[in-house]
Amino acid sequence: MKYTSDVFQRLSRGQFISANSIQPAVRAIYNDIEDNEKEYTDYFAHIDFQLEGGDGYYYFARNEQKVITENKLRSLLVWIDYLDFLTSYDSTFGAGTQFTLARMEVRVGSDVELKEKLSNIFDDKPSTHDKLLALANALESQGFAELVSQEESMYQVTNAYRYITHIIDCINIDEEVKDEIPE
Repeated sequence: MKYTSDVFQRLSRGQFISANSIQPAVRAIYNDIEDNEKEYTDYFAHIDFQLEGGDGYYYFARNEQKVITENKLRSLLVWIDYLDFLTSYDSTFGAGTQFTLARMEVRVGSDVELKEKLSNIFDDKPSTHDKLLALANALESQGFAELVSQEESMYQVTNAYRYITHIIDCINIDEEVKDEIPE
């Protein structure tokens, strides 16, 4: 357990530690957690943090009250729109995918459906580039993507992206009540 402080610093801020991070230091932390998972789990349990692992990533989870959980569910609504846009842009979009804002901008410019989806998400941004930059920044700030090349505005999707896709996939709306949900 060489990285307890680093793990706490990253995860306590709601970030993820991904196996496929472009940063060698983050990959080293991931590998140490993986090698010593029980020790890390026990260590953080003493301060009421639950170390959880997903498919190639780690994060902190906490037992929360129902009100907090409901607020988190509300905050997921925007991620549903983000994922809808990203999978419409590329049906294979996921962990390991590399994308550039320039390529996305070209594709959005030639696809009316993508342009409409992006405009609905970021109606406050004036240009397609600004909208895509806001999306990339949201992915990066949550740890779902990392900037690979600033010159090219190239990003790589981390394994932590599976966290949000898994949560969204778990949302199940029963067909019988689907028509009862107000829009």
